Amino acid sequence: MNVRTLLIALIALLALATWRHAHRPIAHEPGVLVAEVPLQQGLNAGIALLRKGDYSIRPLAKFSLSARVLSRADYSWDTESALAPIDLALGWQRMSDSAVLAKIDISQSGRFYFWRVREFPIPEQEIIESSANMHLIPADKTVLHDIERTRAGDVVTFDGYLVEADGPNGYKWVSSLTRSDSGAGACELVWVENFVIATQ
Repeated sequence: MNVRTLLIALIALLALATWRHAHRPIAHEPGVLVAEVPLQQGLNAGIALLRKGDYSIRPLAKFSLSARVLSRADYSWDTESALAPIDLALGWQRMSDSAVLAKIDISQSGRFYFWRVREFPIPEQEIIESSANMHLIPADKTVLHDIERTRAGDVVTFDGYLVEADGPNGYKWVSSLTRSDSGAGACELVWVENFVIATQ
């Protein structure tokens, strides 16, 4: 192996190590990290439509929350990635407690958030109502950059709107307006205007 090849290999290993460090989950001691539930409020009449590329975005409700990031999924291949390149599975109240989460297997795929248990650490309906998969539409590049920095275990706070997106050829993507649903259509589609990582 010549010096140039060795140098390239070392740089590649360093880049991989840096990426793994930046994306490793953050551990927390047992205890509820976020006691508050998401806040959803009605809109004033006449609120303006928003736009993202070829898409028209209609706000449905004001929305804000603090939550623990349970999982993150990045998308670049589907139609929705032009709007929401990152989904975050989020938990609050007892779904932000490491003691509870240690007994729940969590994953994301195909724009869905999945959880599995061998034995329920808390009631099933509480899991449903205290966690959600959220499709995040960043309002600008600064918000996108902040969302891109998140990893599992972060406690994040953000606000904006639950929205309906309309695009070319009759495309429509509509947010859930309740935290008590599950399955297809239960995810929140959020226009994010401010995004803060409270812990890293």
